[in-house]
Amino acid sequence: MTDKKKVIVAMSGGVDSSVTAALLLEQGYDVTGVTMQIWDADRSETGDEHVGCCSLTAVEDARSVANKLGIPFYVMNFRRIFEEKVIDYFTCEYLRGRTPNPCIACNRHVKFEALLDKALSLGARYIATGHYARLGFSKEYGRYTVRRPADRKKDQTYVLYGLTQRQIAHTLMPLGDYTKEQVRKMAADYGLRVADKAESQEICFVLDDNYRNFLSEKTKDIKPGPFLNMQGEIIGAHKGIPFYTIGQRRGLGIAAGERIYVVKIDPEKNAITLGPEEAILGYGLTAEDINLVLYEKLEGPMEVEAQIRYNGRPAPATVEPLPGGRLAVRFHQPLRSITPGQAVVFYRGDCLVGGATITTAN
Repeated sequence: MTDKKKVIVAMSGGVDSSVTAALLLEQGYDVTGVTMQIWDADRSETGDEHVGCCSLTAVEDARSVANKLGIPFYVMNFRRIFEEKVIDYFTCEYLRGRTPNPCIACNRHVKFEALLDKALSLGARYIATGHYARLGFSKEYGRYTVRRPADRKKDQTYVLYGLTQRQIAHTLMPLGDYTKEQVRKMAADYGLRVADKAESQEICFVLDDNYRNFLSEKTKDIKPGPFLNMQGEIIGAHKGIPFYTIGQRRGLGIAAGERIYVVKIDPEKNAITLGPEEAILGYGLTAEDINLVLYEKLEGPMEVEAQIRYNGRPAPATVEPLPGGRLAVRFHQPLRSITPGQAVVFYRGDCLVGGATITTAN
């Protein structure tokens, strides 16, 4: 039987998830804290530094906060699904010449699928996270919605576009109405030792912040190949296509007399095309693996603001459904480095419309 006030909070040991637990407890919820063990804890420490969301330090910080708040706390093992849905995906996408977004994959398959299913099986009504976003039900749209938070600098709606209606209905994100500064102050007021804790790194399983080292350890399928110019002529050698991304300028090792960028990655030929800045500008893209939040489906062309990277600025665009479950996006002004494998996410005002995975730029 489901308890309408029972919530399982995903606690990473950071200030955001800690304050999430404290706020919900204050609001009368029956709160249980859970840290998801998604990666080998022995590989999540570098000296005395906390570098991962499931490191031993992170677990102890989360446990300390739970003890302070007087709530139950558990560590749950999600390592198998994380390996399959995030690590394997991360590696395979780079080998395909694409640039993955592991945070989106983790949210989609681990936090808001595996953890939610576990929570519901334990009789909870909700899971909660420390994301900066506003969730709710809209009478206007007749659907559960995701809206941008009060603190635009911390907006995390880009990585939440994969949420389904069921998942939003069973998820709480109480930080959406607060700024990061307010959250840190609340943590201090609650007496939580994580109030001044630094932000965790972006890719939790890449210890030294060098994904190339991680890929080199993970796979033996990385081989050097040719750098080509825009005419298809060989102008140098690259170290392996997973080590490069569209728009990259630094670390190419090519003396061209002008600034050159990665324009195209061809995994079949194991070749990388380099070119001038204007060659990385694009007016449009096609995308697949679509998930819509604000609407059940796209009936036709729609004017939106589209965002093609996590920290990117949304740009006016037209999105249009294509046969085969794909869609086309046409920007009003050209954008730099439209990157296959990354997400394109759509907004109308503060509302998240949905998103998809970029397949080609044009």
